[in-house]
Amino acid sequence: MSYSVSQRTREIGIRMAFGAEVRNVLGMVLSEGLRLVIAGVAVGLLGAWALSRYLTSILYAVRATDLATYILAALLMTAVALVACLVPARRATKVDPMVALRYE
Repeated sequence: MSYSVSQRTREIGIRMAFGAEVRNVLGMVLSEGLRLVIAGVAVGLLGAWALSRYLTSILYAVRATDLATYILAALLMTAVALVACLVPARRATKVDPMVALRYE
């Protein structure tokens, strides 16, 4: 996300110059990041469920199909990714339009 925001500095600056509010820019960056996170979590959950038969041999005191564990892991990964998306999103809201337009 940090790389994506740095590549889009000019676009974000133009949006800010035309009157985009901070919450709109923040929402734009966070929604892009969360789409990637949700897709990744979905693929990870499907992969873990598909490999659950093989995981039973290495798990101790937890069933391989324990729904609470899957939900907790997905929520934890989503929370960590949200924080990771928030840092570049906050940086994007601080872009000065004039600096961004002269960026390249």
